[in-house]
Amino acid sequence: MNKFIVVDNPKNWDFLGKNIPVISSQEYLTNPIFAKIKSARVFNLCRNYSYQSKGYYVSLLAEARGHLPIPTIKNLVDLKAPKLVRIVSEEFDDLIQQSFKSIKSKEFVLSVYFGQNVALKYKDLSAMFHKHFQIPFLRIKFIHNKRWKIQSIKAISLAEIPDEHQESANDFALQYFSKKRYDTPKPSKAIYDLAILVQQNDPAPPSNPKGIKKFIEIAEKLNFYVEVISPKELSRLSSFDALLIRQSTEVHNEAYAFARKAQQENIAIVDYPDAILKCCNKVFMAEALENAGILAPKTIIVHQDNVKETLEKIKLPCVLKAPDSTFSFGVKKAKTEEEFYSLVKNMLQESELIIAQEFCPSEYDWRIGILDGEAIYACRYYMAKGHWQIYNWDAKKKDDQDGNADCLAIEDVPKEILETALNTAKIMGLGLYGIDIKVVNGKPLVIEINDNPNIDAGVEDAFYGDLVYTKIIEALLKRLDDK
Repeated sequence: MNKFIVVDNPKNWDFLGKNIPVISSQEYLTNPIFAKIKSARVFNLCRNYSYQSKGYYVSLLAEARGHLPIPTIKNLVDLKAPKLVRIVSEEFDDLIQQSFKSIKSKEFVLSVYFGQNVALKYKDLSAMFHKHFQIPFLRIKFIHNKRWKIQSIKAISLAEIPDEHQESANDFALQYFSKKRYDTPKPSKAIYDLAILVQQNDPAPPSNPKGIKKFIEIAEKLNFYVEVISPKELSRLSSFDALLIRQSTEVHNEAYAFARKAQQENIAIVDYPDAILKCCNKVFMAEALENAGILAPKTIIVHQDNVKETLEKIKLPCVLKAPDSTFSFGVKKAKTEEEFYSLVKNMLQESELIIAQEFCPSEYDWRIGILDGEAIYACRYYMAKGHWQIYNWDAKKKDDQDGNADCLAIEDVPKEILETALNTAKIMGLGLYGIDIKVVNGKPLVIEINDNPNIDAGVEDAFYGDLVYTKIIEALLKRLDDK
């Protein structure tokens, strides 16, 4: 397997020698050579892993390319989730108390460099944090109030390591890169029952109230005890054996925290945190579709260095997408050069990378619902009245915000549409997905891969009725049986 160390400035990492190639983050993100490599392990040592930074995108695109990044996107997002940090604090509590029992102060900072600390007595604790988060350089602050607790966990850069630790940190890095195997965190045990996560006043809920009632009805018939829980009830999740997410999913909202905790505690889920991370980012989607050879509208990943070149390759009008745009939020159409440059400038202030895509007008989009590799419903979504998208959030009348839809039998879906949808879902693995497809010049083009797709009573269930809900609940039962 190819191995690459990806950093902001390779000159700062000369001490690692020549065993593994050291390349810049800009090179990995923008040089098409790396997108074509099929098997690689990517050690992401960027100084900044914050959302939509270069460090974030190195791990995201590595996963899109089928590479194995360390840290993964899940590791990076976990680090920013205070609720998940508290979960970790509880899991490691015995080891934390034992490690710090002789410390008299009320605060302590533990520095972890590639799973090690300069003091040998913190070896086990340092290894535990690295095993869970997989971040090269960590700084964990603890406070004491009757018991030691984690106050914060932060990823730090090479430049933030104190001078007196620098030599040791370099030695730990050299030791780390001589390893042949790399630890991965293992989920802990789970408890049982079904929670359905629903957010009140969700601006774009994936299921309407009648749809939620249907899920409850079907689940109870299949011998589940069911509770609808709110985003504020993460602490209760451990009392359930299964989780069905029916609120809008984003990397930074509660749905991801619920999915990630469920995964850590081995609770059956629809849908997985990986699906949220990947489907919520259009940059990942564009790279993954191209890598899998699946037809999509002409797409270019835009960064600061290729804005003019993008305009030359993509004809106007074109569609510009923020990486985490959902339900048509964060999706803009540029009709003129002036509008294009203005929109791109503003969007690149929010993210290192965005998406430019050719505009493909159509009367409707196909939506094929895929669950664990099987098509479970098929719809056609028509454009909102007088608009170029399915959703028009600026419409003055609520009834004009979205277009009509019809639902039909899977066997009535054109063969090439169905095959494209099934092949696209394979990119993501098991889970519940909605594959959006346009037909342009007789060819199916994939527009979106949606995690947590709509299951609304009267729309997606219009042809198959209760069977749609039954298949989803049965998928949760299978996940429980597989455990």
